[in-house]
Order: sequence, then C-alpha cells, then structure tokens
Amino acid sequence: MIADPELKAGHRSAAKYFSRMRVLTFPIMLLLILQKSAKSLQLVLNELLGKLHLPPVSKSAFSQARPHLRHTVFIELNQRGLVDVYYADGDYQRYWGLRVVAIDGSKVILPDNPAIYAEFGTVKRPSGRRGQPGQGSYSYALASVLYDVLNEIALDSRLGDTQAYEIDLAEEQLASTQADDLLVCDRNYPSYRFVATLIQRQRHFVIRCSRSSFGPVRAMFKGAGADSQIVSLTPQWSQRADIRQRGLPLVITVRLVRLTLANGDTEILVTDLLDETAYPTVEFGPLYHLRWGIETFYGRLKTRLGLENFSGTSPEAVKQDFFATVFITGLESILTDTAQARLAVLSTQTRHTYQVNRTVSFNAIKNHVLELFYTQTDDEVLFDKLTALFLTSPTCIRPDRVVPRQSRSHWHLLSYQRRKKKICF
Repeated sequence: MIADPELKAGHRSAAKYFSRMRVLTFPIMLLLILQKSAKSLQLVLNELLGKLHLPPVSKSAFSQARPHLRHTVFIELNQRGLVDVYYADGDYQRYWGLRVVAIDGSKVILPDNPAIYAEFGTVKRPSGRRGQPGQGSYSYALASVLYDVLNEIALDSRLGDTQAYEIDLAEEQLASTQADDLLVCDRNYPSYRFVATLIQRQRHFVIRCSRSSFGPVRAMFKGAGADSQIVSLTPQWSQRADIRQRGLPLVITVRLVRLTLANGDTEILVTDLLDETAYPTVEFGPLYHLRWGIETFYGRLKTRLGLENFSGTSPEAVKQDFFATVFITGLESILTDTAQARLAVLSTQTRHTYQVNRTVSFNAIKNHVLELFYTQTDDEVLFDKLTALFLTSPTCIRPDRVVPRQSRSHWHLLSYQRRKKKICF
C-alpha cells in the first residue's frame, strides 16, 4: 500500500508534491511519522536516513515537507491495511456471539500555537492550587474512538474540537459498526437521543446509567423492582421537538439491569438485549467490565506512545501524530497475536496469567519499522524475530489485585517524570 501511486495521489495536499525523487519521498515521510519518538527530531532523521544510506537532511526540510502529506493516509492504512484484513475471515473473539466494541471520548492536550487555537478552539485554564485562578487559555481536542475491546483494534477514530459533543462523534462512528456488534458505553452516553438512535439503526448496546438519567433508573437505584426489568422510555418534553426532527421514535422499549459490585456499589445498565434466558443478568457484570479495555487503550496512547508529546505544532501535524499512533496500536495487537497465544499456553502451567509487555512490543515495532514497511525482508524471518522480542519480560496479570490510589504531591509527580519514567522509543 505504501508504495502504491494511488495512495500517494489520494493523500497529498497538491498533485505537484512528492513527484520528484528527493530524499524525503512519500514512503519515507510516512515512516518518519510512524516512528514518532521522544528523541530530538534531528536525531530521528539522522538514524532513519542513515539506515537507508541516504544523505542527511535538516529538521527544517522535514517540517517543510510535512504539510504536503495529509493525515488521511493513516486513516486509510488503518482501515484497509488492518481492519478490513483482520475481520475478513470472521475469525475473531466474540462475547455471546457478538463483537464487543466500546465508544469513549478523551481530551488530548494540544500544543500552544495560534493555528491550533483557530482550528480546535480554546478554553480557560483550570484553577491552580488552593483555588487560585488559572492563567490564560489552552486548547485540547476531543478524541473519540470505536474500539474492539476483545481483539484490541481501533475500528474508527475521530478528533473533534474543544466544543465537540461526544454523542455527535459517536453517532458519526456508527457507520463503522455492523449488525452483530455490541456497543458498550459509560455514563456519558445514556441519553434518550443516543439510545433511540441505536434502536432505530438496529445496533445492540449495553450502557451504564447515571443516577440522574431516566425515571425508572432512578427508581431502581432506590431499590425498586427486580434486578432485570423491561420498561418503556419517553423523552422529556423539552427534547421532543429535537427527537421528532431527527426522525426518532417517541417511545422505546429497553431492559434495565441492576448489578451489585464487590464493594457494595450499584450499577444499572440499559440494553436492547431483552431476552433474559439468552442474556442472563449475572453475565452483564463481566461484559461491562470489558469496557475497561478502551480506558487502557487511551492509557497506551498517552503514556506508552507519548501522544501528547507531539512531533509538530501545526493542526496537520497533530492529526498526523494522532491517527498514526492509533494505527500503530492496531498493528501491535495483530503482530503480538502469536506471542500472546504462546504466553496463554505458558500461563496454564503458572499461578498467574501473562501477557506481552507493551513497552517491549512498541519498542520492537518502532525499531523495525523499516523492515516492516520498506526494505525487502523475508516475512517469516522478520515475524519470528519480532515474536522472540515480544516474549521477553512478559507482564503478570493479577485480576483480583487492588492498589489503593495515593495522593501524590507535585514534587513526587515531577520527580517521577524527571528520574523514574522510562520511555519505550
């Protein structure tokens, strides 16, 4: 795909760009952005071009060539190169015969730049210590990802501005779902509009409700009725005009499921899975717990891969880094599949379960980006080499482990960032 002239023609800002045989060609620009590092940009350029025996270029040359490449190329690489291929044969993990996908949003802090402010907007900085007012404004993007939590593949990702609404982004992403998907969402999503939209589009869902949501939910939080109830919901009077305008039904039938957690807290889920025999109430707890996979996904984006340490300050550079990083996470999930299967067999002989160490796997992929995408390398030899690296220093999983959250001072946090934090690339 990277060498395909049609890919280049479809994802450059003008037809004249990348038409000459210069050092920073279309494929090499792709690789440089995919290999995003916490190192100095000039060091990254020197290392990659040195491996290719190409003359060095300045970071200014890279910065001037970067706007010629559109971020949409990484979206197509993720869709055609990963998603379409991975799900083509239907051989992937499911729950109740359904593909479990989570939708969630997360704020991504952006660089301070007038062009960033114009593209994404600004908000006032929060108050400082002891209620002191914040200084000035800053900009962030609202990321929304549709994520397969069992197979760890991002099916679709969006980057909205500071005023973006999670429900609007989520509704756009429904185009990337299919009839046998089961959407799992947290308490930001159980609005009548979104639930009605899912029912109208015939999409299965399980969404956690807040105490201030629907009337029957508030009653169940007070202990009323059975742990599984089928109820009818209607929108509030103030919402009816909007619901009619959108062509959504004014009455919907859903099932409410009440769960009691180990710590005694109550969770109430709303779902369209009405059959209590096929979908037992007791199994909704483990199902909703799977949603935590998208939280750890955002953790990998922001910590392991240093997403917010952007390699450029322009809006296009931000988008390139975001969608390239999402692509890398899906690639890592697929490439580590064999190593993870071997660790699963090993775990049957040990006390705890083991999984691939993400720091090790991302480092290996970043270091072998040329062999993966550019140079002529025997695939089997390369995959065997990568699998051997993935198996080093696996991570132990302790599912019942509880680590109390500790309040850390600013000094401790600064000390961690300066002296203890280990980067993977």
